[in-house]
Amino acid sequence: MRLLTVTHFYEEHGGGIERVAGQLNRRFVTQGHATSWAAAAEGARPDAATATPVAMPCFNAIERLTGLPMPIPGLIALRRLARAVRESDAVVVHDALYLSSIAAMLLAKRRRKPVVLIQHIAGIPFVNPLLKRVMALANLIVTRPMLRAADQVVFISDTVRDAFATVVTKRPALLLFNGVDATIFRPAPAVRAEARAELGMTDARPLLLFVGRFVEKKGLAIIRRAAAARPDWQVVMAGHGPIDPVAWGLPNIRVLHDRSGASLASLYQAADMLILPSVGEGFPLVVQEAMACGLPVICGAETSRADPLARPWLSPVEVDLRDPDASSTRLVTAVDTLSMTDSDRAAMSAYAQATYDWSAMAARIVEAVYGATETIRQPADRAASSSAA
Repeated sequence: MRLLTVTHFYEEHGGGIERVAGQLNRRFVTQGHATSWAAAAEGARPDAATATPVAMPCFNAIERLTGLPMPIPGLIALRRLARAVRESDAVVVHDALYLSSIAAMLLAKRRRKPVVLIQHIAGIPFVNPLLKRVMALANLIVTRPMLRAADQVVFISDTVRDAFATVVTKRPALLLFNGVDATIFRPAPAVRAEARAELGMTDARPLLLFVGRFVEKKGLAIIRRAAAARPDWQVVMAGHGPIDPVAWGLPNIRVLHDRSGASLASLYQAADMLILPSVGEGFPLVVQEAMACGLPVICGAETSRADPLARPWLSPVEVDLRDPDASSTRLVTAVDTLSMTDSDRAAMSAYAQATYDWSAMAARIVEAVYGATETIRQPADRAASSSAA
């Protein structure tokens, strides 16, 4: 089967959605499917083991101005996307609100190609009231119609599924959690001391880890205040984005870039806990990776509800981006009171490695594509039979 994936950016951009798309494409290939991947032309393109790139020239002024990764495809981009849709058997779209996602849906419908829409997020409670209203309106007039139009909807989080529970979809929506590469993300107590030493940690200070894009919704203002209040912490910030934690001038903040795979896993293995006081998430991949490594997780209350069976291992914090002082106080309290036994960590890791599986997720998506294809063909087959009669 020829599968076309559509995202806003490629993996090099560093966002969770892009990383998920890359992992799924690699599994599609190993399962015998031909893959192509349409995304903004910025940055590195996928290699042959992942997908044939369909690089779309886009304008990215919105991200530079606001931090929102919303590339605007130009005419050349739309022509390339139209060709890719025409040459595919099915289209896998990641998240509804991107202009490339909307264009892919319209082009696929025109060509009667089945569309699987993987919805990662629901609403984002921006601090800026204008952005908050724009987000709510966009979900009303774009996301919900896109969910109704898709031949198969996949939610990667129970919270996102609940947010759109009133939307009537063509086929029953699937809840499929993102996967984790258990060969990389796993407990490694034997290398913990070495991993901490590589970070310059030779004492017993708590080592807190943040992994993600440096943007407002990830709770960067909350982490800044918490780190300032607790100089006895060492906080490692792994990622990149428009916010620069180095500019905070805090001696207990260390910023790392370009960590992935084994180099990212070593951070989980070195840390004492993952902190992610974010909002507007689905189920962040970094939470699942930390769980697989046996690392305690403190996250936003919304995130903690993403997988109902994982709730006993996730420590929730009520996050209000409008009140970072109170939110940081709650984060500090959660860090100071968190307690997980070795058996708890082992159980969490075992659950994550058994439940979050990229190959199983990819196979279910392909199965859904076949089912959607049959649904599309049936009216045409009935029409042909009537004409023959």
